[in-house]
Amino acid sequence: MWLKTHCKLNFEIETPTPFIWMLRPRSGGQQWVASEEYLIYPTVPVFEFTDDFGNLCQRLVAPSGQFSVSTSANIMIADSIDTHAGGEFVDIQTLPDDVLKYLLPSRYCESDRFNNMAREITANQIPGYDQVAEIENWLRTTIYFQPGSSILPLSAVEVNRERVGVCRDLAHLGIALCRSLSIPARMVVGYLHQLEPMELHAWFEAFVSGRWYIFDATQASKTAGYVSIGYGRDAADVAIYNQFGPAVFPTQQFVSVEQI
Repeated sequence: MWLKTHCKLNFEIETPTPFIWMLRPRSGGQQWVASEEYLIYPTVPVFEFTDDFGNLCQRLVAPSGQFSVSTSANIMIADSIDTHAGGEFVDIQTLPDDVLKYLLPSRYCESDRFNNMAREITANQIPGYDQVAEIENWLRTTIYFQPGSSILPLSAVEVNRERVGVCRDLAHLGIALCRSLSIPARMVVGYLHQLEPMELHAWFEAFVSGRWYIFDATQASKTAGYVSIGYGRDAADVAIYNQFGPAVFPTQQFVSVEQI
């Protein structure tokens, strides 16, 4: 499946503002970036680096006045999402070194607070993929997905208490429950074809049977169309942008995903 993604954000900047952006998808096992365009207006020096999670990030200082960032890409993804019912739990001592960090509690995923709850939810499941699938189903039927319900990220503890949240919030709770079972889990931010309402999206992946699998409790079924931009421990690692100094917010935001 070929998808064309597009994201544009407009700002009114009062004083020169340093930004770190994360809007460039990278090619990998699940997607191939055939072409892309990254436009900044007005033109300023941009310095790109790769963060600790392998994400492509850009540093710049936005000048005062109108400022915009626009990206688009043509990306090939699989026609379906891989699943693996019965997929095995991976023993900690055999996990790849770069996966170990996704076992630990993080800012928004307090996995050390959910040991008993996670075991109750997955009591009748085979350790591994089936446990994560049961967590995904529990989230879908227990936590109310409501776009726009939270502006700031909620931690897993907060989501469990409030029983409502946006996509990143449900992902936080799913990640915390997986990690409490010693299953590595990470946050992913990106695009989803035919998402309603259309905007940037977040989901989580769990590491079982030697690889990462997609889980998304905000969707009724597993369908293709996911394009990853960034990976991290939680929302603190995968912000589309971080800015420093007086807070600024987009005056306009446009996101689209089209099949081509």
